Amino acid sequence: MIRMASIHRIDGFQRLALATTATTYLLILVGGLVRAAGAGLGCPDWPKCFGLWVPPTNAAELPAGFDPGQFNAALTWTEYVNRLLGVATGSLILATLVAALVRHRRAPGILWPSVAAFLGVGFQGWLGGRVVAHGLAPWIVTTHLVVALVIVSLLLYATVNAFFAGAAIAAPRHDRVATWLAPALVALTLMQVALGTQVRGAVDVATRLGLDRSRILESIGVFDDVHRGTAVCVFALAVWLWSRTHVPTSPRAVKRIATGVMVLAVAQIGAGLLLARLALPRPVQVIHLSLASLLLGAEMLVALLVRRLPGHPSPTTPS
Repeated sequence: MIRMASIHRIDGFQRLALATTATTYLLILVGGLVRAAGAGLGCPDWPKCFGLWVPPTNAAELPAGFDPGQFNAALTWTEYVNRLLGVATGSLILATLVAALVRHRRAPGILWPSVAAFLGVGFQGWLGGRVVAHGLAPWIVTTHLVVALVIVSLLLYATVNAFFAGAAIAAPRHDRVATWLAPALVALTLMQVALGTQVRGAVDVATRLGLDRSRILESIGVFDDVHRGTAVCVFALAVWLWSRTHVPTSPRAVKRIATGVMVLAVAQIGAGLLLARLALPRPVQVIHLSLASLLLGAEMLVALLVRRLPGHPSPTTPS
């Protein structure tokens, strides 16, 4: 007999963890929008914006010492909203940590990811200031994104464990390859996203130098080549993971999410091809990053669930 905590009755911590994870994903999406819009330096200082906690709406209201020619209301407020969402996300992560300490301090799989996410968001806030101070240096922007993805993965880990808190699960009957293939795919995708961010940084540099957008990718060289090659590897592993999870012993949830991983990998490659063929349109840049974030999350879900959901008995094996 398998006894599992019911996932139909969602408690307060589970709701909070879900809301925090969803808001963190939204922050990553908005961050991609800020980058694509060229609003990363919409606020030239940090933590304030043009020396104010609430930026002005026109150049005439700027404090002394700031160049009015540097002010663009749309870019400034795009970046400012991104910062506000970052504060809201940090507050939710703090609330999740407090709730974990109160409700799940004896559950390491919930408590410690919550602690790590809180520490990570503090580091991320400091790193945001370094991004501005270094004028969007590509390596810092890459680190900023990778840390964000690590934080949301930690939150996802804690959230999934919260739904299985107190569960007594029989030994899973999953394909053993899937149990290590899914985490490997997560690591490879994270590397691919980091490479893509480096490519994006090189695009920004080439754009500032006045290179024609249709020829920018040709000028980047090895980073773009490795990024494309890694995308193919991610797709290949996604197909392999799909095949290893679509066996009679796999739960329906794992099969569905593994199918989602493969679909997202295809969509991600499609968005990359559109970027290359259509001279890097900004909306597609946002879509490309959003798909990468969702792909990583789906892979993480498979990696977690294949180790937590009980597999079905094999048709040839007595249960």
